Amino acid sequence: MCGIVGIYSNKDVSKELYYSLYSIQHRGQESCGIAVVDGNNINYKKNMGLVGDVFKEEELDNLKGTMGIGHVRYSTAGGSHMANCQPLVGSCRKRKLALAHNGNLVNANYLRDMLEEEGYMFQANSDTEVILYILARYYKGDIVESVKITMDYIKGAYSLVIMGEDELVAVRDPHGFRPLILGKKDDEFIFASEGCAIDILGGEVIRDVEPGEIIVVKNGEIKSYFYADNYKPLKKSCIFEHIYFARNDATIDDVNVYNFRTKCGEILAKNDDIKADIVVPVPDSGWAGAIGYSNASGLKISEGLVKNRYVGRTFIKPTQEEREIGVKIKLNPLSSIVKDKSIVLVDDSIVRGTTSKLIIKSLRDAGASEIHLRITSPPVKYSCYYGIDTPNRSKLIASQNSVEEIREYIGCDTLAFLEIDGMIEATGQKSTFCKACFDGDYPVKKIDKEELL
Repeated sequence: MCGIVGIYSNKDVSKELYYSLYSIQHRGQESCGIAVVDGNNINYKKNMGLVGDVFKEEELDNLKGTMGIGHVRYSTAGGSHMANCQPLVGSCRKRKLALAHNGNLVNANYLRDMLEEEGYMFQANSDTEVILYILARYYKGDIVESVKITMDYIKGAYSLVIMGEDELVAVRDPHGFRPLILGKKDDEFIFASEGCAIDILGGEVIRDVEPGEIIVVKNGEIKSYFYADNYKPLKKSCIFEHIYFARNDATIDDVNVYNFRTKCGEILAKNDDIKADIVVPVPDSGWAGAIGYSNASGLKISEGLVKNRYVGRTFIKPTQEEREIGVKIKLNPLSSIVKDKSIVLVDDSIVRGTTSKLIIKSLRDAGASEIHLRITSPPVKYSCYYGIDTPNRSKLIASQNSVEEIREYIGCDTLAFLEIDGMIEATGQKSTFCKACFDGDYPVKKIDKEELL
């Protein structure tokens, strides 16, 4: 998971890129970057850290250009270090190119080996550099044709913003795993991972970029192409976007995230017969589900966990040690609310189990008499190869443990998950979603060799 933004305008865009990236900071907290076109040059700045720390006002003033792209990174393929910061910038046949990528390829290692045999030297170890090299390899002046050829080679999840010297290109993979939104503000065209990056600029969300679509903005005009002639989208957008990653105010592929999350909580409560005093959400992504659970069950909802607003998202920190420390700093139980109470604790998911275990221990220490954990998604049993940091199944607690074994490990009194059918019902759509992390049905098979267990 990462966040990307692209803006085509007739005025300087660096500050707009900054504000847009700030609004999607939740999608990646390890590094960030902005690249803008100034005449025939692409100027850029990127570094490790948060958007507000990396970019100062005087630096934004020096990034002059009427077209630009930006990126916030959460590492999946490639480690958390400077060489993998995006956007990536290069030159090909006397033309400058910059690229930012959200997603994960399933054949990046295979393509890297192929390119290295041809003499290409890699500066980083992210799959984004593979995309840039493939694009440059087949670029002969027509960006659309080179993108189509690149899409023939790369497999997996990718939403891209690509910038040449006079054109901005947005690309979404044939399955639409990762979100990409088209927006407009006056004469500006804006592409972003979530609509909030468009809203913050006062723009209007127009639509989702379709799976397999290539949109080019050049000379103030916008044109749409598809990956292949007579192309029919094979939509399998990531359901985990709606469960956890996206903000509550996002609408992705016609599904509003807040409505989805509250509906998941309602469905979970309707199938539950637990007796408790209060419903307690795990902030922040558990709030909407807890509201739905409270509405359907009639139990009062209370803020039993206080969040430190200066700590980021713990799931997307790069190491397990950082995640555990992050949980302790991030959440503190409100003893006056939970003491001697039987509580229904609502969270959006259990991935590794360590976060839930720490939260439940803290609530026990604060005096909660019973803790009934309710998860508004199914058990995560399978690795994600499309951009979520679960590449190794041994890290997923549900892959080798029953619900009862998970309950025993994390220390709650009872544990229940939402069923897959209930999750799909909450979307209000037919199953046009990738839910491979729950059922192991991968729309695109992994090609790179990797130990799964």
